[in-house]
Amino acid sequence: MLSVRILGGLRIFTATGAVDVHGEVQRRLLQSLIVSEGKIISRELLVDEIWDGEPPAKAANALQAHVSRLRRKLCSAEPGYRASRLVSHPRGYSLDLEDIEVDAIEFVHRVKSAETMKQSDPETAAAVLHAALPMWHGPVFGGDAGGQLSKAAATRYEEYRLRAFESLFDYELSRGRHSLILGELQEIHVQNPFRERFCEQLMIALYRCGRQVDALEVYRRTWHLLIDELGIEASPRLRSVEHAILSHDAVLIHDASGAPPKPDDTFSDLISRVEISPVARAPELRRGPPGRALTKR
Repeated sequence: MLSVRILGGLRIFTATGAVDVHGEVQRRLLQSLIVSEGKIISRELLVDEIWDGEPPAKAANALQAHVSRLRRKLCSAEPGYRASRLVSHPRGYSLDLEDIEVDAIEFVHRVKSAETMKQSDPETAAAVLHAALPMWHGPVFGGDAGGQLSKAAATRYEEYRLRAFESLFDYELSRGRHSLILGELQEIHVQNPFRERFCEQLMIALYRCGRQVDALEVYRRTWHLLIDELGIEASPRLRSVEHAILSHDAVLIHDASGAPPKPDDTFSDLISRVEISPVARAPELRRGPPGRALTKR
């Protein structure tokens, strides 16, 4: 049985050891087949993936030669398998993933499973995410995804990783464990400064740790970054969190009734109860830099 690892670099393992894939062309070919998850890839798309739109003369023959080499390598790595993993089709190729463990595919499956049980069994959902996230050992394919197909897949897998962190932070915040996740939240916010959800969560964690000034400074930096880099303002939701911190809204610690968060509350449930500030509601008002007065458009 083969085991494929792409979350931190391309590695293939068998019961007897690792399989070496040498050369950029062979690596790009294998990466494209892996991220297609068993689907057929046309020869034309594979040529583009491997050679970045600059194929060699007789590209079809060159592709066939590389496919043959990779097929032999996979066959020698798994001599007991009934047929070749790399399957030829009239219009392209596919990689048979039956009984192969691909870490990225397994990770996505776990995140989806946790999301479906988040409301009914949040504790189990959090446990699933806690177990899944250590599967990542670095960027997909070690940061060298190759062609557009592989890059798109790498972006998709990374999105699931960020969603997993968001859900897990939601859970921990709703359980009052803000101090335990503060360091990790700060790190992932710095790595993803345009993802407002992490900014919200970090602001709440800092506020609950008695660091109101730091929470507002996080908002100020994010506000300026969005304006300077993207030309957009912070979302009404993010501005409502700032407003709640400035007004010491009890919902940041308790729910709207004054009671502690219920066991099945998520962080998003709590934030949804924050009263949106007039600035967030009124489209005719422009939010100036934090700490400045409002002005008409």
